[in-house]
Amino acid sequence: MAKLNVNPTRMELRRLKTRLKTATRGHKLLKDKSDEMIRRFMLYIRENKRLREEVEDELGASLKAFMLARAVSSDAVIEEAIALPGTKVQLNVSSQNVMSVDVPVFEIIKSEGQELYPYSFATVTSELDSSVASLSALLPKLLKLAEVEKTCNMLADEIERNRRRVNALEYVMIPQLEETIKYITMKLDENERGATTRLMKVKSMLENQ
Repeated sequence: MAKLNVNPTRMELRRLKTRLKTATRGHKLLKDKSDEMIRRFMLYIRENKRLREEVEDELGASLKAFMLARAVSSDAVIEEAIALPGTKVQLNVSSQNVMSVDVPVFEIIKSEGQELYPYSFATVTSELDSSVASLSALLPKLLKLAEVEKTCNMLADEIERNRRRVNALEYVMIPQLEETIKYITMKLDENERGATTRLMKVKSMLENQ
């Protein structure tokens, strides 16, 4: 590992030892953060898998009911029945902090007193009622799934960035500092031995005189 290009002085040695101590502590903190982020990430992954399976099953049942409704009613009747929505839904988007990552939070705000079915029951079959009801009930799960999937993506990106920081400290910065400290220590010891040798030589010359 290449050492840093610094002057081999005691002041520089103290500065590098301080940097090494800070880098070592930072590496430990980032490593602990990475471990906790991975633990949280796995929890979100399991939640994402559960939600996706539920959404796919319920969505399949809703589409099956809708196809049955189209099979027994004309396209014109179906289109007229669902042309205008019977309810309005507002979406409140906020965020929460998960391990220093601001992830989205979706909240549905439904208007009170609105009719779920925007059509007359005499004009359509019960299959369309079932499809509309199940799709309406599925909306919160769809938004929750989107929220969890986005959180997983953002945590995965942050885990990768954090891993690069940990590796940079562990394999580049800390070894460079250790190598430079070792070099300066050896250089200072060598200078001290040289100074001691010169002093002994001067003392010997003075004694001979």
